[in-house]
Amino acid sequence: MGIVKNQSIKNSLFFYVGIAFGAFSTIILYPNAFNVYPEHLGLLQIIVAYSTMISAFSLLGTPKTLIRFFPIVKNKNQLISLSFLIPSIGFLFLLILYFLFKQNFLEFIKPNTVNLNELKTFTLLKLNFHLVFFLVAFISFFEVFCSLSYSILNTTFPIFLKEIFLKGMNVLLLFLHWFSYIDFPTFLKLYIALYLAMTIFISINVFRKYTYRLTFNFNEIQSNELLVYGLYVLAGGASAILVSKVDMVMIGKLIGYKEVAFYTVAYFIGNVVRVPARAIGSICMPLVARAWKKDDLVAIKDIYIKSAINQLILGGLIFLGVWLNIDDALSLFPVKFQGGRLVVFFIAFSQLFNVSTGVNGLIIANSKYYRFDLYSNFMLLCFTLFTNYIFIPYTSPLASYDIVGINGAAFATLLSVFFFNTIKMIFIYWKMRIQPFSIKTFYTVFLLLVIYYLSFYIPLIENVYFNLLWRSFYILLFFIPGMYWLNLSKDINQAILEITKKIFK
Repeated sequence: MGIVKNQSIKNSLFFYVGIAFGAFSTIILYPNAFNVYPEHLGLLQIIVAYSTMISAFSLLGTPKTLIRFFPIVKNKNQLISLSFLIPSIGFLFLLILYFLFKQNFLEFIKPNTVNLNELKTFTLLKLNFHLVFFLVAFISFFEVFCSLSYSILNTTFPIFLKEIFLKGMNVLLLFLHWFSYIDFPTFLKLYIALYLAMTIFISINVFRKYTYRLTFNFNEIQSNELLVYGLYVLAGGASAILVSKVDMVMIGKLIGYKEVAFYTVAYFIGNVVRVPARAIGSICMPLVARAWKKDDLVAIKDIYIKSAINQLILGGLIFLGVWLNIDDALSLFPVKFQGGRLVVFFIAFSQLFNVSTGVNGLIIANSKYYRFDLYSNFMLLCFTLFTNYIFIPYTSPLASYDIVGINGAAFATLLSVFFFNTIKMIFIYWKMRIQPFSIKTFYTVFLLLVIYYLSFYIPLIENVYFNLLWRSFYILLFFIPGMYWLNLSKDINQAILEITKKIFK
């Protein structure tokens, strides 16, 4: 228990430091380092997006399969060898496909724009597309090593590499590029080299703790069962990854890489609403699994409702902070990056709805209906592709409302999130007769609306920094007492009492 507690504390620390690095990079460094050529930032995001999507297919579900069967399989060497062999075969197969259809593929992903800088950037992508496959290889084997590390109960080092090493070194590279110590092609190669370094470091760490011998004899494991499970995981996981990256890929294709850069920064700001839900989800995951093991639907309903209200409260608080301060916050960015106001709203609002529906995904994934997760992800992928294709181009039917381009992509995300979570809520209610909302949901939304409308009467001055602090203080001043008085969440109220006692002890 001591090991688990120690690793949990370290993992939480690494996670929050990683969030800080990510926020600093995305909000401060990216806009300034790529202010002259935002197309380069868009190109970087496109390369990462393609690499992430391709690696999902080259892995063939290996990481989750390794974790799932490691405690069960007696001959660990055979399982580990198979876990390295499968992504190697998958990678080689995709590499051969690329070289066979290289020209067709590059022509397909070529941006529709005729802007000279965009075409130069695409030429840079063509000349460096081989880097995508280097990154695919590094990501693939890094993920296998991560799964092996998790399987031998060493979760700390992989998280350190992802959150501290990668994001911290990225901060350093951005500074070097910002102040012209390195040009963009060098930045790109060094960025990809970080993944190689992570793969080397984690392989050394794993093999220092675990003795492993390579074998090509798999007669002691049920390889068919592993492959079937892996293919199922591949289908569900690949759909989820495609959904998370398809907007950037389609923006790059339909309107250019420069717009990807602007979308990336605005998307990050809006997506911060989801941060508390990640922590709550990690807490609820073992509770939901344990409740399903006992077939305790009462406990599941309780977790469902509590997670929904707690996430709505915390997400709503962050949403108010983001949206009420958005104009002043964007004014601090370079001029080129100040146009993402609607993107921030659509993404933030979509995530507010997402968190307000509680841990519906965890409930389905841990139930006997877990296959629905695959079907719903596939439906989400189709819906996301369709809505992005409709609203991103300049022919968007809502172009007169400025829902076009990156705004259209964010609106498509909003529609997709509403569609996805509504489908899951309906499914859970249909099969289990439980839903996440209560009268406290209504009270929370009412409180958020009251504070939002009262904010228009706050006296402000001609100082951006003062206004940011003053609005944030106003939100906390009214929201926390209002939430406490309405008793919206016993868990949060208890936490407030404990903090207050420690402060005034």
